[in-house]
Amino acid sequence: MALEAHEIEETANPLDRVERIAEAYEWAFDRTNHAEVTMRVEGGWSDMTVSLNWRDEFEILHVAVNFEAKVPPARREETTRLISRINEQLLVGHFDLWQSDGSLMFRNCLLLTGGAVTNDAQCEALIRFAVETCDRYFPAVQFVVWAGQPAEQALEAAMIETMGEA
Repeated sequence: MALEAHEIEETANPLDRVERIAEAYEWAFDRTNHAEVTMRVEGGWSDMTVSLNWRDEFEILHVAVNFEAKVPPARREETTRLISRINEQLLVGHFDLWQSDGSLMFRNCLLLTGGAVTNDAQCEALIRFAVETCDRYFPAVQFVVWAGQPAEQALEAAMIETMGEA
């Protein structure tokens, strides 16, 4: 993902930039209101729903990526262990598991306090990092949720780096 730099007039709402990025990549998106853009982004394992919200009161651009499947109640405790281990490894952002309905998502934000203005590269990096992080850990989640593996074993299996070409 590398969007060419554009000299475009500054906007107070970074979601205007997010819309331009989505258009440039031809991602399906919807501007539900002045504070939210939701888009579909193709990941390595599955398509993802990426929501970006602009919070005026905090001057934060928040990104949330929702995994398609819900974690069944019987696997939520082990999934909680897994995301705790994953979150230990992350420099920024974090995974959350909503106990009420089993939703699993990745969340991160860009703080723009004091009237700071974002640029296209920052918005693109926020989206790219969220999608790449979900892609990286998706197999571990699948190992825990659908294969019934313990968190530690699933994380180790998912993090094996392959060398060479087949």
